[in-house]
Amino acid sequence: MGWGAWLREQVYPRGGFKRAIRYVVHRMRRLPDQPHRVARGVFAGSVIGFLPLPGLQFVAAWGAARLARGNVLAALLATFNTNPVTTPFFAVLAMTLGHWILGIEAPLNAEYIGKAFANAGADLWYNFLAIFGPERTRWDGLIQFWHEIYWPYFIGALGPALVISAVAYYVTIPLVAAYQKSRAATAHERSERRRAIRTKLAEAATKLKRRGEDGQDLPEDDDGPGTP
Repeated sequence: MGWGAWLREQVYPRGGFKRAIRYVVHRMRRLPDQPHRVARGVFAGSVIGFLPLPGLQFVAAWGAARLARGNVLAALLATFNTNPVTTPFFAVLAMTLGHWILGIEAPLNAEYIGKAFANAGADLWYNFLAIFGPERTRWDGLIQFWHEIYWPYFIGALGPALVISAVAYYVTIPLVAAYQKSRAATAHERSERRRAIRTKLAEAATKLKRRGEDGQDLPEDDDGPGTP
C-alpha cells in the first residue's frame, strides 16, 4: 500500500466508517475477559480517544487501562471512537466549551485557529534551527497556542469524554455478557453434538464387534468358477 492509499485509509476507511465501527465492536465482544474488565478498558480508551494527545493515544490508553484494571486491548480499540471526519467538529465544540470554562474571549473561527497553528509551527521550526545557530529561541506562538487552543481543548473535551465514555461503559457490560453467554451456549451445543456422534460411533463399533465374535453375518466362502 502506497502513502497516498494509506492516507486515504486514515481519513476514510475502505469499507466505510460503518464497517469499521462494526469490526471494532465485534472485536470487543470477542475479547476473552470478564465483561466488567472489558467495559473498564472501553471507558479508559474512550476517554483518551477524545483528548488531544496526538501520537500518544495508544500509550495513554494502555496506562489508563492498567490504572482502571481494565482490558488493555479493549482500551486500544476504544481509542478509535474518533476519526478525521468527526474530530474537527468535536474539537470546535471542546474549545468553545473550554473557552467558556476558562473565561477566554477569542474568536473561534477557521482563520484564528489556523493562525494559531501556523504561529506554533513556525516557533517549533525556528527553535529547531536555533539549536544549530546563534539565534535565540522564541515561544510567543507556542505559549499562545497552549493557552488559547490546546489547554481549552483539553479542558472542554474532558467533560463530554467522561459522559460519553460512562455511557459506553454501561452499554458494554450487557453486550459482552450476552455475547459470551450466547457463545458459551453455542459451544455447549456443538460439544453435545460431537459427544452424541462419538457415542453412536462407539455403539456401532461395539455391535460390529459382537457380531464378529458371535460369527453372525460373516461372509461365506463361495465356490468360484473353476473350483474343483
